[in-house]
Amino acid sequence: MPRLLTAFAVAICAVLGAAGYDHARSDIEGWREIAWPFPRDGWPAGRAFRCATELCGDEIEVYVRPKIGFCNCDSGVADDDEVDRVADLDLISERFVPLEAGKVIQIAGMQGRIRAYHLGMADGSRHSAVGIAVSRRCDLLVAVAQGNGSASGVQRVALEFLGSSDMERWMISAMGGS
Repeated sequence: MPRLLTAFAVAICAVLGAAGYDHARSDIEGWREIAWPFPRDGWPAGRAFRCATELCGDEIEVYVRPKIGFCNCDSGVADDDEVDRVADLDLISERFVPLEAGKVIQIAGMQGRIRAYHLGMADGSRHSAVGIAVSRRCDLLVAVAQGNGSASGVQRVALEFLGSSDMERWMISAMGGS
């Protein structure tokens, strides 16, 4: 009987946990969700998406995740050095070079910064990327997008995707609600 009660309690917790985690649709206008491709680190795995070449012009991937409790509560995302440090670019390649100074951005009601980069990939190829870090209270949401096209093209497509109502809803939920 105790095993049955334990199994029942575990099942209820799993159902409640799944119901409380509002997923974005994985089929947003040509995008599909893929497995989180990076090894475990100090933060929970995020969500990863790939856009088909037909829609985006080039294959583009976007990785997004919250880092709860990992932001300066007073200043938020203050400068480009912080974007370089927190935006998960190093998960794709440790060889990334900023193209220019970043810009202030607002996504899902959160303010932060966006910055474009060149990535030197392990196979010797070069990719373009954008790193995004936005904050709410003391929490951070980071996104990085990478692809073979120009940095401005990767940025445009990534911002359109992250600005979709389904993704905004998920990001707000992942950051603890309104």
